[in-house]
Amino acid sequence: MTGTPYRLLAVDEPAPITVHNESGRSPLLIVVDHAGNLLPRALGRLGVPESELARHIAWDIGVAAVSRFVADALDATLVQQNYSRLVIDCNRAPGSQTSIPEISEFTPIPGNVGLSEGQKDARLREIFRPYHDRIKAELDRRWREGRPAALIAMHSFTPVYMGAARPWHAGVLYNRDARFANLLIGSLRREDGLIVGDNEPYSVTDETDYTIPVHGERRGLLHVEVEIRQDLIAGDSEQRAWGSLLARLLPQAYQELTTMSSLRP
Repeated sequence: MTGTPYRLLAVDEPAPITVHNESGRSPLLIVVDHAGNLLPRALGRLGVPESELARHIAWDIGVAAVSRFVADALDATLVQQNYSRLVIDCNRAPGSQTSIPEISEFTPIPGNVGLSEGQKDARLREIFRPYHDRIKAELDRRWREGRPAALIAMHSFTPVYMGAARPWHAGVLYNRDARFANLLIGSLRREDGLIVGDNEPYSVTDETDYTIPVHGERRGLLHVEVEIRQDLIAGDSEQRAWGSLLARLLPQAYQELTTMSSLRP
């Protein structure tokens, strides 16, 4: 007889995911893996100073607001994950070394050391799975209804990582299918003054990513991952500006791709 599974989230704590504009009609599905820096009450602060929990190691600063502006402008559905990536990273394969990190950049995470399998499973069961199950359900629904879908994964990155400055204002990421990314890179580079990374400051791989490989590549969907430098989306006006820019460029790229596909013999 098995015991009761370890419970992580209390019933009065915030839900792991938020779905914004659930009935949106845009073919673009926007997802944010690291939207929040909430910590379950049972974990305290994971042994990490409060100041560190406000930094990039805990979440993708600013990108949730940008994504909401895009969703509202395009009548698109947005699915975001609200708990800190230090609890469990929802863009890493479960069981991988960086899924529940014991150190992030230069910061040790004592609350992630020596976890039992039950404790790890609770994080997977109560935070990771609800988020990815919701993305899967949304894409399944669109497939059943014969509705088109494209996956837009939104992230932000720190201006300085491991002591190295990053010059890019934004990065566009991809792995096996670069079609959406190539069009978006071209569009962003035509904007005045933008330095745009082509698979910089990261690239998408099966080892370092989960959302795009699982929900985008395996389904054969058009997809792209967008990274914005965090100092450029620190305030409301900057978030609105980037939201407006992406709300203009993302559907243009999508429309061009679908038009090209329809013209093929």
